[in-house]
Amino acid sequence: MKKVGNHNSTSRKLFYSLALMLTFSLTSFAQVVAPAAATEAPVATQGGDPVKGKELFNSNCAACHKLDAKSTGPALRGVAGKHEMAWIYKWVHNSSELIKSGDAAAVKLFADNNKSVMTAFPQLATGDIDNIMAYTSEVKAEAPAPVPGTAVAGSADQSGVSNNIILGALALVMLMLVVMLFLVNNVLTKVAKSNGIEVAPKTPTTPIWKAFVKNQFLVLITSIFLLLASGYFVYGFLMQVGVDQGYEPIQPIHYSHRIHAGDNEINCKYCHSAARVSKNSGIPSLNVCMNCHKNISEVAESTATPEYSKAFYDEQIQKLYTAVGWDKATQSYTGKTQPVKWVRIHNLPDFVYFNHSQHVTVAGIECQTCHGPVETYEIQKQFAPLTMGWCINCHRKTDVKMEGNDYYTKIHKELSKKYGVDKLTAAQMGGLECGKCHY
Repeated sequence: MKKVGNHNSTSRKLFYSLALMLTFSLTSFAQVVAPAAATEAPVATQGGDPVKGKELFNSNCAACHKLDAKSTGPALRGVAGKHEMAWIYKWVHNSSELIKSGDAAAVKLFADNNKSVMTAFPQLATGDIDNIMAYTSEVKAEAPAPVPGTAVAGSADQSGVSNNIILGALALVMLMLVVMLFLVNNVLTKVAKSNGIEVAPKTPTTPIWKAFVKNQFLVLITSIFLLLASGYFVYGFLMQVGVDQGYEPIQPIHYSHRIHAGDNEINCKYCHSAARVSKNSGIPSLNVCMNCHKNISEVAESTATPEYSKAFYDEQIQKLYTAVGWDKATQSYTGKTQPVKWVRIHNLPDFVYFNHSQHVTVAGIECQTCHGPVETYEIQKQFAPLTMGWCINCHRKTDVKMEGNDYYTKIHKELSKKYGVDKLTAAQMGGLECGKCHY
């Protein structure tokens, strides 16, 4: 009888060939049609430059008006078709004077908008107003309808192939390949037996665990290693108890520091004003939010990201309006408020004393030193570990700001001589004393 080492090589080749053919078939099967390019809506102008008009609108009108929604004043899209241009010139230059004259349209417009007085703009020439009217007369661009047979982001196209179908087909193909390989192996085994070919039996070997147990030196070294490793990991685990670095909870109202502190460059201490004068930085009042969002009820398309759409951000602003009791349609407060249950992120132990004003106002420490690059965060998280070692290390390397502080000036000379340095760190000024941070 003939003996061969292994007849499985033939079955492997057959398996790889089948897999390659099926891969090419599935690749052509999973192709989808790219979405068609959207067409822009036509633009209508009225004897002015809409580009210049947009600049004038943003600098003079946007604080109280929107194109397609009521704000402090009415929506302005298409306003040029509602009044004569001569009347619009008078209204923009001095609306109060036009109202006092008894003009019926002016009186009605004033009453319909809660008798909000419009700022006079005598500095705007008639050409400037024409440009603004041209901008407000532009036809609103509508979202293009999805083309049949194309995939739409966030939804499965009925005429296309969904990911679930593709994954299911791949799973079925892999199952078929496994069954085929099993069948081929059985056929080759029967062919070998019928032709008198004997498959060489495997040479018995000693299991590795038995060989390991017989070697007492390896057992001793491994035991010592496991004890040291387990002690190291247990110590590391216990040292992380209470350390919440990277904690990133979901808030009831999504607030993007990237948009506010980053894109719009709002100073941290505008919202967290208590950080200047108080131990705590405080949670900003929703009234602070309404200083801006009374007139900002939606975000620009450029603000949206692949993860967060414009509709998502607009929904969060609506949650703010619901919480403070603001009716966007009537531009008035309803008095029906709902408290927001914010989730706390930074929380020091009760026996630790930390004063924001001492660090922010006196020491001049930037917020990013402890809180990280918040201007890039979509969701706020705990940047630093806030451990005792982290704070002590900061005290050891941070120089104390001496300028304009009479207390530090008096003792600076004596301590400088003592340590032989020109600048003193917080540690050299007593920043490592237990009583500084612990009651």
